[in-house]
Amino acid sequence: MQFILLYDEIFIYLMVSATPVIKMAEYKVKDIGLAEEGRKLIDYAEKHMPVLMHLREKYSKTKPLKGMRIAGCLHVTKETAVLVETLRAAGADVAWSGCNPLSTNDQVAAALAANDVPVFAWHGLNTEEYYWCIEQTLKNKPTLTLDDGADLIFTLHNKHEELIPNLYGGSEETTTGVIRVRAMAEDGALKYPIMAVNDADTKHLFDNVYGTGQSAFDGLLRSTAILVAGKTVVIGGYGYCGRGMALRARGLGADVIVTEVDPVRALQARMDGYQVMKMDDAAPLGDVFFTATGMKDVVTGAHMKKMKSGAILGNLGHYNVEVNEPDLMALSKSKKRVRNALDEYETHDGRFLYLIGEGRLANLAAAEGHPSEKYAFVAAF
Repeated sequence: MQFILLYDEIFIYLMVSATPVIKMAEYKVKDIGLAEEGRKLIDYAEKHMPVLMHLREKYSKTKPLKGMRIAGCLHVTKETAVLVETLRAAGADVAWSGCNPLSTNDQVAAALAANDVPVFAWHGLNTEEYYWCIEQTLKNKPTLTLDDGADLIFTLHNKHEELIPNLYGGSEETTTGVIRVRAMAEDGALKYPIMAVNDADTKHLFDNVYGTGQSAFDGLLRSTAILVAGKTVVIGGYGYCGRGMALRARGLGADVIVTEVDPVRALQARMDGYQVMKMDDAAPLGDVFFTATGMKDVVTGAHMKKMKSGAILGNLGHYNVEVNEPDLMALSKSKKRVRNALDEYETHDGRFLYLIGEGRLANLAAAEGHPSEKYAFVAAF
């Protein structure tokens, strides 16, 4: 039978034979009692995602995904829920986990569970719980995978090679995950085909630039309530996400400094009208620091020692390694939660530094991620 995998703007057509569906009725979420509120959020998102809803209506009639078992490891947001329910409407058997310990909306997860989706996700997972949730989705013996960050792909390769012959293919959504998967492919270690969704023009030119640009400052404002106008915002990295954040910072009235190790991107940032310098030089000047590089140690203790009291640090890369939180702890004599998703560190020399969302994705740890309209706009192209 022919089937179509619906994933943002990507449509993959394959010819495969149907395989038996294994029913799963279990789930694990924070509180199933949150389902009613979660359903309201999903219904709201549906009204702002007309393209995906059109596809749901179209393919709910023909069920092109009937017989497919999908394991998903994506941020459990209201927009992801619309995708999950569209895949199910198209006939797929779906099991889901979150792809980041702090990015799950517990209300949305509860609503999916109440709708008989085997979902294993809650906000505030520890590392052991996080990988346990991924393991549960693999009990469904998937034929397709959807991933954001490549943790599902790595788990399959490192612990469940016996499941790989079942797989027709998968997708990887984000820059960090694509870097990891490409490294596996170059080493000859990648054992089933993965589509790099992040390579799609509509993904990096619109989702990364405009989605990340806006949602980063949504997270900043929800967690700090600061006035951005007049502040100096330092953007670590001038890839697509960095460009979007720099654009939004300038639009809110901030002075913007960009740090970038790639000389061509650094030149582009300068020609776009931003100051460009090393993080060593930007550290004493910044009021807000946002990183989005996919690399470790963009902001380290050496930089933190130079920062002014009141500086705010946040990360938009997939993993919490860009702002070195252990270095921040070592410099501090106390740490306390002062607002939702905002920790205050008092340094030994009497300064106060603030970290959003424990250094994890600030737009999801402190806000709701990208706006729903982004998905409709991307899919339209």
